[in-house]
Amino acid sequence: MNRLPSADVLDRVRDIPIYRASIERGHFPILEKLEIARGFPDNWMTPKLKRALEAGEAEFVLSTGTNHARMQLIRPPYFLLRSYYRLWSEHPDLGALWHSGARRVSLTTVLATEHVARVNARRPGTMRGERWLDDRTLYLNRRLDPAGWERDEVERMLAEIREAAGAHPDGAYLLDCSGYHLAHLVRAVAAWELWDAFPRPAGIVHAYEYTPLNVRAYLRAHFDCPVIDLFGSTELGYLFYSDAHGRYQPYLKDMSVELIPVQPGSGIHSLIVTSVRNPYMPLVRYRSGDCVRTRDNSTDAGQIVSFCGREKELLPTPAGPVAQADLDARIAAVSSRVFLHQLHLAGDDACRLSYTTFDDAPLAPAESSELAAAVSVLTKRSCGLEHRTGIPIGPSGKYAWLTAPAPAV
Repeated sequence: MNRLPSADVLDRVRDIPIYRASIERGHFPILEKLEIARGFPDNWMTPKLKRALEAGEAEFVLSTGTNHARMQLIRPPYFLLRSYYRLWSEHPDLGALWHSGARRVSLTTVLATEHVARVNARRPGTMRGERWLDDRTLYLNRRLDPAGWERDEVERMLAEIREAAGAHPDGAYLLDCSGYHLAHLVRAVAAWELWDAFPRPAGIVHAYEYTPLNVRAYLRAHFDCPVIDLFGSTELGYLFYSDAHGRYQPYLKDMSVELIPVQPGSGIHSLIVTSVRNPYMPLVRYRSGDCVRTRDNSTDAGQIVSFCGREKELLPTPAGPVAQADLDARIAAVSSRVFLHQLHLAGDDACRLSYTTFDDAPLAPAESSELAAAVSVLTKRSCGLEHRTGIPIGPSGKYAWLTAPAPAV
């Protein structure tokens, strides 16, 4: 299916080389990441962009590469940060805190921290330190695997949190995180009895990857504050946010989205985005690589209830594709104690589910049998269970839910 963008979008992309053939044909095919990179940057260059680059009003950047190969982008300086801050300032549960001056402390992948350090290397002497993105945001994590944090690292992070919180008259700060990383920190703080050194955040946002249901519940059990999910990407900015009750709301300034079923009847849809939010690299019918489910299984973006994982990680089964969130829901329905999990494929008809728990104790035999049966029904494969005390993290600083590449759906 090819759709013609609005007249406003057409006016904004008319002179961009990558779109010329689409304008001449009168329809726009879905824009893939490989097409964006082919011929870059000439496929995006216009006289206006050239002048902006020369004047420093636009710059070349790389995506952090935590979900896919790092991609070259062109955008205004601080484009993503300003988009992010605007959403925080307008969020119904976080806006008042943001306007009161609460600092943002970020606990996420080491790749994100290293990205901040690279940005600061280009502007020496302007920041408080290499992990301060600006005067409001500090990145904490300096290690690939948060399961390997040692006590001195945890104490260093807690001290930095206290310093950031102390800048607010009420000691308030906002904790921006990967849900996994914050759960690891909570477990470490509990193990070393460091709760008195850990000031509680006034709001929590997890925004870097899919956060499992059990991890969300674990965070809500330990923190008496709004726990918010933001959904977006480096190249797009943020598109949806949840409120404190988990209900998603669109944040589509200068954007529109369409949903395309990945397979008829599956209920899983590819997210296709048209965005002119970035004036120097507007994306028309861009495949973000993310999948969603809707309340009524329709293609109505207003009915989105779940961002369920990455399209390239869908697991084909005789009953249709299975997404990361589908497995997560089966696990949470059996036991709230499961922390990390990973599905290992073995041939065409078997799999093994490795898991850890928040308390490190294995599931009871009855729960193990119930979970193995639920995974078998979902995947159409015989399933064995393996309790572990740890699961390796990927080179991006994120956990893979599926250990074998899934064939294209």
